[in-house]
Amino acid sequence: MIPALRVGGLLPLTTLDYPGQLACVLFCQGCAWRCRYCHNPELIGPRGRQETPWAEVLAFLRKRQGLLDAVVFSGGEATLQAGLPAAMRQVRELGFKIGLHSAGIKPAAFKRVLSLCDWVGFDVKALEEDTALITGVSHSGRTNWQSLELLLDSGVEYECRTTVHWQLSDCRRLQRLGERLASIGVEHFVVQQARNQQVLDEQLPPSVCPPDSEQLWSYLQQLFAHFSLRAA
Repeated sequence: MIPALRVGGLLPLTTLDYPGQLACVLFCQGCAWRCRYCHNPELIGPRGRQETPWAEVLAFLRKRQGLLDAVVFSGGEATLQAGLPAAMRQVRELGFKIGLHSAGIKPAAFKRVLSLCDWVGFDVKALEEDTALITGVSHSGRTNWQSLELLLDSGVEYECRTTVHWQLSDCRRLQRLGERLASIGVEHFVVQQARNQQVLDEQLPPSVCPPDSEQLWSYLQQLFAHFSLRAA
């Protein structure tokens, strides 16, 4: 049976999206949030203009057996698709490790696939009370953090990452976020500076990296066993 997985794009080779593994990325179509700095807006809608049939995805992966280590399901938000568990199982049968990029938009759906994952890159949008400013969705902070708790309880390898747009955050908020993550047991934390720092709101401060950010990076380095800074 072919899973009804809507794939809006495919990255054939990456060393960044699953740390330590040669991987490809499947960008799953559809997302329920509207993050203001989103750099994959074409994946937000439930249907994409150029979707790749699942049979073609499998054909591509069969040609990469022995060459790639892992397949990462990204988005959009992959866990919103009912066909994701079956797709993950088929990919595992081909001998690939399974990676997932997710913000845990729906905790029940996120929990359903956790046991199928070897590694998760989890998007922590912000402190719970600040998340709706980014996603445009009320109560999104609550579900984001509920799913994070599920991840930490699961024992699955992970990294938590927060994308920073400097009109939506500042060093003080990011420090408080880091402290909160460390207090609940997060050991792997990555800060990603948004690729596009365009002005989102003329009423907000300019979207430039604050001069005191170097002190913040040093502080976060001390908080976490594994901390890094990268471009989104």
